[in-house]
Amino acid sequence: MSARSGQAPLPRFEATGLWLAGLGGFFGLWTLVALSGAVSAQFLPSPWAVVERFGELARTPFVGHTIQEHLVSSIGRYLAGFGLAAMIGVPLGLMMGWFRGLDDAVTPLFEAIRFVAPIAWVPFAALWFGTGIGGPVLIIFMGAFPPALINAYRGAKFVEPRLIEAGRMLGASDLRMITQVLLPASVPSIVAGLRISAGLGWQSLVGAELIVASSGIGYLMVKGQSAISTATVMCGMIAIGVVGYAIDALLRAVEAHIHRRRGRNAR
Repeated sequence: MSARSGQAPLPRFEATGLWLAGLGGFFGLWTLVALSGAVSAQFLPSPWAVVERFGELARTPFVGHTIQEHLVSSIGRYLAGFGLAAMIGVPLGLMMGWFRGLDDAVTPLFEAIRFVAPIAWVPFAALWFGTGIGGPVLIIFMGAFPPALINAYRGAKFVEPRLIEAGRMLGASDLRMITQVLLPASVPSIVAGLRISAGLGWQSLVGAELIVASSGIGYLMVKGQSAISTATVMCGMIAIGVVGYAIDALLRAVEAHIHRRRGRNAR
């Protein structure tokens, strides 16, 4: 998260200290509640019990796979769904921003679809694909697709008019205008959209695996719940959070790099 408008960012050591304090406060409160006996250890295991369970899941298969193998399965589905959303959403958004007729034709259907929660596609995914990879990929795609398209579209719509005028004066074709004018100018908006898309796609994956998968972190959590193993469920949640944070951090770094390069080129 970034500083609010009008506020300078904190120095790195202060920000790190606050981050550690927040983390320590959370785990301290969790430990106190677990040790107090107010909640059964079966339903609220201590932090060290979860760490111990994580080690067991890493060494011993649970519902057929170790936690690493479940995670690899989840990431594979995620990359397929998110990649498909980016490959379709970004070019389509740019073309909608350039071709008025395509915009008018696609927008009504898109506006109707994008307000349907990704989890609402689960019945179709189960009917069409069963527990194969297609079901989770469909649900991830429906979560990740709208932000990818919308931000590419907005980026194309807000390209500086002088760039478009220059391209037209040079006689650039529609294809060259899209690939050599709209696309480069829209990169910051596209990357910002992909960051949102990546987060929604990862959240959608977990929902999909809770219902239409036979492996993956979501599936591990469902089976942990069936076995009344709260520690197993919490291990799955931790894995989801860590990977999600890593994905967002990677895209934030890409976004920052693009802004730095554009800033240098603008001088």
